[in-house]
Amino acid sequence: MSEETERAWAKLDRKATAIAEFTLRQYRTRLSTWVVLSVSVGAMMLLNLFYLDFMTTELRMNDNDGDSHDYDGDGYPTGQEILLGTDPFNELSYPEGVTPDPASKYINEDDFDWDNITKDSFQSIGYDDDGDCTRDGQLITDSQKDNNGNLIPCDIAVYYSNFSQVYIISTDGNVDEDPNEDKFGKEAIHRAYILSVGKMGIVYLLGIFLPLFLASGLVRNEMNDGTMHFMLAKPISRGEVLLYRMLGYLGIVWPFIIGLCILMALITGFLGPGEGFFRFSDLGVWVSICFAAMLVSMVYGMIFCVFGILWKQGMVLAIILAAWELGMAFVSVLAGGDTYIQWFSVIGWGLMIVDIGAALNWQDLPILIEMGNWHGGYPSENSGCYYQFNEAYDICESEKLPGTEPLEFFASTHGLGVGNWLAAIVASSVLVIQAFLAWVIGQAIFKSKEMEV
Repeated sequence: MSEETERAWAKLDRKATAIAEFTLRQYRTRLSTWVVLSVSVGAMMLLNLFYLDFMTTELRMNDNDGDSHDYDGDGYPTGQEILLGTDPFNELSYPEGVTPDPASKYINEDDFDWDNITKDSFQSIGYDDDGDCTRDGQLITDSQKDNNGNLIPCDIAVYYSNFSQVYIISTDGNVDEDPNEDKFGKEAIHRAYILSVGKMGIVYLLGIFLPLFLASGLVRNEMNDGTMHFMLAKPISRGEVLLYRMLGYLGIVWPFIIGLCILMALITGFLGPGEGFFRFSDLGVWVSICFAAMLVSMVYGMIFCVFGILWKQGMVLAIILAAWELGMAFVSVLAGGDTYIQWFSVIGWGLMIVDIGAALNWQDLPILIEMGNWHGGYPSENSGCYYQFNEAYDICESEKLPGTEPLEFFASTHGLGVGNWLAAIVASSVLVIQAFLAWVIGQAIFKSKEMEV
């Protein structure tokens, strides 16, 4: 590197450092900065209280297959009579000399065994934990043990349709028909909480709330106070001033977002469901949330700053844009990522990064949603129940397992029609380009403005 180039870089570094440090010092000495940051942290911690309450509350158990009920009134649950070979619908047929099992033993006793499911071909999954399919006797014939016709008795056949992009499930019956609502529900709600708070709480609300209050007057306030003359007195262009002021803004916003995401990841990682002491599988999702929020806050910050340069009441323009972006956020979530209109926004690309992070780190997310929709394969309240249950364990309560609906609502695909890593590069590049274009337009407007004395 030549000596002239080194001197040019040194001058550039000194100017950038001086303005960025001045901007950071302004932020640190303003009460409004700490109020905005404190409110943001307080809002996130309040949400965590609801999350903590749910994670520490046991969900109601449902007897999906009805084998905890004593239909014939002989004192023995249906599940016990089936296992011991007596007729659960005949009061004169019961296991003599055997102590009746408690009804709770036959609730959630046949949970999901759906491990390592892929999208490649037909797969055989499931296991009859309670023995009501694999048993021999008059209640079920050998042909009924292979209702799905895959020549494997007492299993569940799963096929992924690339055309409709859904899982097709065909069961032999009495296999994985009584899943654990508490186990599934907490896993589903946990993931739905991360996606909802990550998308709407951190990427959108913080991504737009922080720049709305911290970046809108970044240049305009100096123009109104007359202090911009001191910055422009040095040999520095207005475009550089705008850029270096933004660096100072990012110097306080980005560390705050990173710290908040780390805190949220630790809270949900330790409190979330699972056998380990910490959910390391969620860290990649939190990284995508943090990265998306950083890029979105950069774009909004640049745009809002330009609004302030353009008009003294730039906050009005910022609020109008925030309303548009809120609409685009809901469109993106409601459409599941499968809409082109979200491309004409900032938040649509930010939420896309979160969806990509979830797809890369939670590869079982689609099948988890399908498990909740399948709910053991038994009829729901809307289709009419053919079992008569007691008040404690009633299947006629929901057609989906708990947590399925919020998880299905907030889980989306990126909708770009390419691989996840390429989609991540595209989404990130679009956000960087948006910020760059805003800076180009902003410096052009800034150059045309007269400084007030």
